[in-house]
Amino acid sequence: MQANANTVITEATLTASSTRTAELPFTLQDLKAAIPASCFEPSIWKSLSYFFLDISIIAGLYVLAYRLDSWLFFPLFWLMQGTMFWSLFVVGHDCGHGSFSKLKWLNSLIGHLSHIPILVPYHGWRISHRTHHANTGNLDTDESWYPVSQTKYEQMAWYEKLLRFYLPLIAYPIYLVMRSPDRQGSHFLPNSPLFRPSEKWDVLTSSALWVLMVGLLGGLTYQFGWLFLVKYYLVPYLVFVIWLDLVTFLHHTESDIPWYRGNDWYFLKGALSTIDRDYGFINPIHHDIGTHVAHHIFLNIPHYHLKTATEAIKPVLGDYYRCSNEPIWKSFVRSYWACHFVPDQGSKVYYQSPKNPGLH
Repeated sequence: MQANANTVITEATLTASSTRTAELPFTLQDLKAAIPASCFEPSIWKSLSYFFLDISIIAGLYVLAYRLDSWLFFPLFWLMQGTMFWSLFVVGHDCGHGSFSKLKWLNSLIGHLSHIPILVPYHGWRISHRTHHANTGNLDTDESWYPVSQTKYEQMAWYEKLLRFYLPLIAYPIYLVMRSPDRQGSHFLPNSPLFRPSEKWDVLTSSALWVLMVGLLGGLTYQFGWLFLVKYYLVPYLVFVIWLDLVTFLHHTESDIPWYRGNDWYFLKGALSTIDRDYGFINPIHHDIGTHVAHHIFLNIPHYHLKTATEAIKPVLGDYYRCSNEPIWKSFVRSYWACHFVPDQGSKVYYQSPKNPGLH
């Protein structure tokens, strides 16, 4: 299934998917009917309020850190500012899905204003993320945090395993440049297999703005020194990257979440191969991004309606709805050790590890 630039679940998609749901006791139409129609309607002013709130907090933290200029405060500043960078990314994430507003130009504008300052090429990311959502749970075509086969795992060089399986929380910048195992191309180059020819100028626009942002950071470093860059940008940026990788990893990496090959995959079944997570008091700060199941089924629901939509579809999904309320650190550690590869054969497979190759 291919999605358009602002991926939505259309009536045609609903009809096509309904013919492939013999294994499921519900259809996409059933799920959509259970959700209040208002959940599918973005509010420009409400969406903008989240954007301006985030940048206001970011600006306030910068003013406070600059005025205090205390090494006692900087560790707290790094954690808070990096978290706010992540929150700003989530606003751009809505823009990329077209759920920020129904105005394409506004989505593009706010998407760039949200992503370029944190070194994310908006259109390049938007398009690859579109591919991820259109192919979630598909071993052959999913884009992010998909498993490798056991044979591929055994053939990977030590440095590939180090980054993918033992340092996964700092992988995002490398993914932007090089993508993932068995996937070729860069998020910055219009000739990448990620993109269609018609998307050339979108990709070039975001890449050019990304280069300008790097140039701005370089100018600030030249003016104020490397320590200035480290204190006020690089460490918060690292915290942001850890947040992004952690959340994405946890939503798609669990030993009891199935992955599919070939004709055994279709959109709805793949969309259910994710899990909701509870991040505690962080939930409202990063805009309830943990409500991930409903988001994967209906991409055009704004983040501020996802909790309502989730409660509406839970009775329909029944046991097919996955949710974890255990501490995030505990979920991460368990999946970190248990989820490395999937079997070479099989149309429905689960994560395994070298220590537990026969877990399922």
